[in-house]
Amino acid sequence: MIWLAVFPTLALPTLILGARLRTLPPVARTFVLATTAVPIVDYGLLPQLQRLRQRLLTQPARI
Repeated sequence: MIWLAVFPTLALPTLILGARLRTLPPVARTFVLATTAVPIVDYGLLPQLQRLRQRLLTQPARI
């Protein structure tokens, strides 16, 4: 679940802001991506993915 949330959250800003991020030093680039991605993943995407997972695991089996 973490990879389902983290990969797109890091890939999209990298694709969209790639030219601007390329001009930053690696540590600054990592800081920018981490400070935007971590809250999005922790507070936005993971709770939704966990709810979806819970629904999928608790729904009755259909035969």
